Amino acid sequence: MQLRTLLAGSAMLALLAGCASGPSDTASTGEAMEASAVTYKGTLPCRNCDGIDLTVAMEGEEQSSATDRTFDLSAAYRNHPQNPPTETYSGNWEVLTGSADNPDATVYELTPSGEGQTYYFLRLDPQTLELIDPQRRRFQNNSMLQLTRQ
Repeated sequence: MQLRTLLAGSAMLALLAGCASGPSDTASTGEAMEASAVTYKGTLPCRNCDGIDLTVAMEGEEQSSATDRTFDLSAAYRNHPQNPPTETYSGNWEVLTGSADNPDATVYELTPSGEGQTYYFLRLDPQTLELIDPQRRRFQNNSMLQLTRQ
């Protein structure tokens, strides 16, 4: 629950700050996810801490059935005044086509099993995912919301 609040706050902060240029059509739709297991990491902005270290491990291939595509997501807060524990979520991921500004973009929808919010990541290229909103729109400061393949 705390992750949802922090991500929403971070997204709003990124949107309001307006430091980056607006949305662009740079999403790549070429290659499918190459390996059956990949991990992406990055640090998202946080209002009350030095950042949220986000790790997303995705198992399965885009062509696999939905039940064969699983993920584990963990969020650790740097120097948060309340020192919350690392939040973890697991579930299945789906491949969606199209974002608000690019009908050919690849978007991954991560739906946790049980409690938790659904996450949407735009695939910029095989090495980079970007957190986007549920309407598949990019945030203005999108570079601050990117995860890199490890």
